[in-house]
Amino acid sequence: MNSISNIWNHPKTSAAGLLIAIVTITGVLSQQGITLGAAGTGSVVTLASGLATALLGLLARDPETGSSTAGSTAKLGAWAMIALLLPLPFMGGCTATGVAQDIVNWTPALQSAVATVNSTAALLAPADAPIFVAATVGFDAGSNLLVTQAKAYLANPSASVLAQLQAAVVAFQQQVNASLLSAAKITNPNSQQHVLNAINAVGTVVSSILALVESVSSKAAVAEMAGHSTIKLAAVRPYRDEGQAAAMVAGHYGEPIEVARMQVSHAELCAAQAGF
Repeated sequence: MNSISNIWNHPKTSAAGLLIAIVTITGVLSQQGITLGAAGTGSVVTLASGLATALLGLLARDPETGSSTAGSTAKLGAWAMIALLLPLPFMGGCTATGVAQDIVNWTPALQSAVATVNSTAALLAPADAPIFVAATVGFDAGSNLLVTQAKAYLANPSASVLAQLQAAVVAFQQQVNASLLSAAKITNPNSQQHVLNAINAVGTVVSSILALVESVSSKAAVAEMAGHSTIKLAAVRPYRDEGQAAAMVAGHYGEPIEVARMQVSHAELCAAQAGF
C-alpha cells in the first residue's frame, strides 16, 4: 500500500524512475545485440530508449509550483541527467548495421554543410576570404570520401571497411579542427561569425559520425584513431558552438533541445577522454 501511495503522491518521480529503468534495460539489451525487431531504420530497443530519453528531458524541464516541490524537482533533474548520460542514440549500444545506417543518415547534412562552406567566402570581407578558402580547401574531398566509406560500411559492415571508415572520419575531424584554428586569424567580427557558423556545422556532423564509429570500434582501434588526432578538442573548444551543435542533433534525432545539449556535451567528454 505504501508503494501505491508513493506512486500516487509523486507521479513525476515515479514516471522518471520508470523511464530511467527503460533506458537502462534497453541500453543493456542493445549492448548484447538484442533488438526485439525492427522499427523503421532502427530497432524496437533503440526506439524505446530514444522515446524514454526524450520523455525524461520533458519531465526534467516541466515547471513545478510551490516551495515544497523544489527539492523533488532538483532531484528529478539530477536523475534525468544520470539517465541521459547512459548509452545515447549516437553513442553506442547499437548493432553494426544500425550504426552504419545512422552514419549514412547523417551524410545529407554533411553534404549540405559543406555546400554552405563553399558559398560562405562570398559573405566575408575581401581580406578574410582567402584565409577561409585556404582553411577549408580539403572539405569537399574529405566529405566525399567519408560519404563513400559510410555507404560502403552500410553495404558491408566488416572489420576491413570499418578500418577505412575510421581513418576517413579522423582525417576529416582533423581538417575541421585545423580550419577552426585558422578561423582565429580572422579578426573581422562579421567574417569570423560566418566562418565559425559554417565550419561548426560541418564539425557537428563529423563529430556525430566519429561518435558512431567509436561505438562499433574496439578500444585498441579507438586508441589508434586518437593517436592520429594531433589537433585535440581542447585546442578548438573556444571556437566550437555547442548550441548550434545541439540544435542540429535535436533536429536529426527529433528530440528536445535539452536532451540534445546533454548528448553533445557527453559525446565531447567521451571523445576527450578517449584522447581526441
